[in-house]
Amino acid sequence: MRDNDYWILLHSEPIGLTGGKMETRVTLRPGQKGTKALVEEHGPRLVCVRYRYDAAAHVRYKTVELIVEQVPWNPVEQPPAIDRKPGRPPSLVGVAVAWDDRVLRQRVKDAGGRWIHTERLWVLPLGAAKRLGSQIG
Repeated sequence: MRDNDYWILLHSEPIGLTGGKMETRVTLRPGQKGTKALVEEHGPRLVCVRYRYDAAAHVRYKTVELIVEQVPWNPVEQPPAIDRKPGRPPSLVGVAVAWDDRVLRQRVKDAGGRWIHTERLWVLPLGAAKRLGSQIG
């Protein structure tokens, strides 16, 4: 096996209340029509109001996004953001790293990789894996 061999994951964990089947159709910003009562209730902590639809359960949810903590942040200290289209989850790939290759393992971590113990693979977005592969060889 070469260092830059990739595998597409065959499964992923479900997300959300009903396994990721909900669809967000409307996102409203504070001050837009339909947000007045929530702006009064939550004030400047309100980020947005969303209407989510669960086709399986035949239910519409009204959700709010609130600021619950504010701390100083320096973007220079953070790893680079994942390049992807808004609203689409990144395509994930599994990358096998030799147990004793600490340098490559750290580079995968720095690129946003996560260790999946059950698969015994590092998982990271496809774009990050390609960039990492081009840096390696």
